[in-house]
Amino acid sequence: VQLQASGGGLVQAGDSLRLSCAASGRTFSGYVMGWFRQAPGKEREFVAYINSRDYTPYYTDSVKGRFTISRDNAKKMVYLQMSSLKPEDTAVYYCAAGLRMTGQGYGYEYWGQGTQVTVSS
Repeated sequence: VQLQASGGGLVQAGDSLRLSCAASGRTFSGYVMGWFRQAPGKEREFVAYINSRDYTPYYTDSVKGRFTISRDNAKKMVYLQMSSLKPEDTAVYYCAAGLRMTGQGYGYEYWGQGTQVTVSS
């Protein structure tokens, strides 16, 4: 599976942004899709995942109520709708594909190249 993330940019606090991740490969529908982020000088952090069977989402506490993950298996796309953005959301955002429903990075076999999100105060 190859992943291509896009949609990042520079926004102001309180704004919204939607990230997209395009996947290639025949078995996209069977993968758990996740979003992670990494801020400068910090470790990579789990953001959200969505499972492959019933599309149940799971979020890290800091984004609950503000971010929404979704997927379109027919288009082989996964999205991260981000609202009420805060400066602390500034990071490079990565999409990932794996077979485990987990917030741990080691559970994902495939990673996209990342897209920069910068939130100004």
